[in-house]
Formats: sequence, C-alpha cells, structure tokens
Amino acid sequence: MSRKKRLAVFASGTGSNFEAIVTACEQGKIPAETVALVCDKPSARVVERASRHGVKSFTFDPKSFASKVEMETVIADFLDENRVDLVCLAGYMRIILDTLLSRYDGKIINIHPSLLPAFPGARAVEQAMEYGVKVFGVTIHYVDRTVDGGRIIAQRAIPYEGNDIDELFGLIHTVEHELYPETIVRLLSV
Repeated sequence: MSRKKRLAVFASGTGSNFEAIVTACEQGKIPAETVALVCDKPSARVVERASRHGVKSFTFDPKSFASKVEMETVIADFLDENRVDLVCLAGYMRIILDTLLSRYDGKIINIHPSLLPAFPGARAVEQAMEYGVKVFGVTIHYVDRTVDGGRIIAQRAIPYEGNDIDELFGLIHTVEHELYPETIVRLLSV
C-alpha cells in the first residue's frame, strides 16, 4: 500500500486557506496529510492554527538570513526532511526563487484572488475593484519564475457588482476554501 501524500502549506497571515486544506485532509476529503507549515511571520495567526492541528511549523524572520538563497535552502531542507510531495502557497507573500523551484519544480502551486492573467501580484482584489470589473475570481496555478504567471490549473469566476470590499473578500474566500481542496484532490489523483 502506498503512503499518503504529504502536503506543506506556505502562508503569511491568518491562514484561512491553510485551515480549509488541513481540515479537508483530516476529514478524508483530500487523500493526503498536511505535515508542514512554512511561515515568514512568526506571530501570524496561521501558526496558532497549525499548532491546534498538530502540524509542524517552520517560522522565520527573513532578515535573519544572509541571503534569499540561504533562506530558501533552509526551507527546502525542511521540506525534504518532512518528505513533502506538494507545496501549496496560501497567502505566502514572498516570491519563490530558483533555489526552491529547482528542488520542487512542478510541485509548488499557488492560489491567487483574480482571474489570471488579469491582476497579478499584490492587491489584486483592490486593483480589480478600482478598475470596475464585474466578474472577479480565483485562480490556482503552478509556480514558476514569473509573478503569478505559471500554468493555470483551475479557475472559478465570481460575479459581483457591489462596492463593499469586505463583502467581496468574503465571497472570494468562500470560493477559495472550496476550489483549493478540490484542485489538490485532482492533482493528487494523476
């Protein structure tokens, strides 16, 4: 019998997508286990969520490393030690460099709150609202050497004609929490 696939989640904030992934694993909806959290903000709420679920955390201050290469080498070693099969970025606000990409090529995915290729990078929802779009969305894509430019795996549109950014973020999070676990299941089944 083959072992369960092992997931790592990278996050920098509250961890609502982390929670959706780890809960789906615990409930058997994702045929995997979440074994690691990587977080660049030691006081982020996601660290407490990981502790509550018994998920091992690697937290760090990026300024404590001499270089980004050193930082990513330590992260990649942590992933290797935990035999991670798939890395899921979930609000991790750092650009992934060649050090991690070369060791985990094709095994790092990201969730982004827009219908890429529209509105890549930070503040995507705010930019889309300022532009006046009427269909927002969520994209899950492979991470490559571009910012939010990797091959798209899944997308889901969210029609919205209001002007309440908090309401819109709530709609986006609801879709993220459904689409990310569904997409992970699909990726693990191939």
